[in-house]
Amino acid sequence: MLIDQVTIYVKSGDGGNGCISFRREAHVPHGGPDGGDGGKGGDVIIEASSHLTTLIALKYHPHYRVNHAGHGKGKGCTGRGSEDIIIPVPVGTVVKDAETDELWADFTRHGQQAIVAKGGKGGRGNIHFKTPILQAPQIADDGIQGEEKWLVIELKLLADVGLVGLPNAGKSTLISTLSASRPKIADYPFTTLEPNLGVVVWGGLRERNQFTVADVPGLISGAHAGKGLGIQFLRHLERTSLLVHLVDISPTAGNPVEAFEDIQKEVTLYGHGLDEKPFIVIATKIDMEGKGEKTKRLEQYCNAQKIPFYKTSAATGKGIKTLIQAMGREVIKLKTLKDPLCHKS
Repeated sequence: MLIDQVTIYVKSGDGGNGCISFRREAHVPHGGPDGGDGGKGGDVIIEASSHLTTLIALKYHPHYRVNHAGHGKGKGCTGRGSEDIIIPVPVGTVVKDAETDELWADFTRHGQQAIVAKGGKGGRGNIHFKTPILQAPQIADDGIQGEEKWLVIELKLLADVGLVGLPNAGKSTLISTLSASRPKIADYPFTTLEPNLGVVVWGGLRERNQFTVADVPGLISGAHAGKGLGIQFLRHLERTSLLVHLVDISPTAGNPVEAFEDIQKEVTLYGHGLDEKPFIVIATKIDMEGKGEKTKRLEQYCNAQKIPFYKTSAATGKGIKTLIQAMGREVIKLKTLKDPLCHKS
């Protein structure tokens, strides 16, 4: 089960209080203050891990509190600091403040860390307050309280290519054909209930390249307003470089041009940068196209709009190799434009 959004409460450790103490040793003619400082409260740290794929652990453990630090002691002894709490999350996680929507962290690589709640500083003991005038200070600082807040944790899959389309357009079948991903596949709408991620390897033996593909539940008209299943997963496509529109041209499907325009409209209305991403169009299930009238209609439309167009059949494998190469070259080009120093991957 994919859990991709949770709200958690974090509270860092309070700093320990400073100590008021005086030396009272025998045969020590000059005593004076010797109260130590309080310890520092531990931080709450969130760390990205490539070994995780869901936020399910946070869903069932939404509260994180760091222990109070130790108080200062006599003889100048500093209180023990409390240990940090490290919360692991999948790579691709975004952390925001639940009240202000402020972005705290965006984890894009394994091992990346962010302190989301700083522990309180320990208070000063009375040893710090001695002056030539004040020889026996009865003063010490209280420890500073740790930060506390509610955070929204969102998971956005890190994929190069995002598949979009109406329910039953063939997205799950395509991703299973392109990669080793094995999503649930059936001949009814809304088979896909959660995003799937696959890795596609392509190129010759001397030059092996790869890219990742994300498949989200099918969209329907009005998805941007909350209808259907796909809208809650569109966030997973925000990081993609390329969108791939799948259009079913089988006899039972509707007008292919209208199907593409409906999905493109939902993507545009959703926004969040999806409407600005480059995209290509794929006619799926061409093994069932009959005379091919729907395919020709969609191809003519794409040519008129100067949209890259491809035809595939996951059942027979027709057009799959050409599609993989086209997507791979486009991903490399887009990555190079984003970072001219990047290497092929």
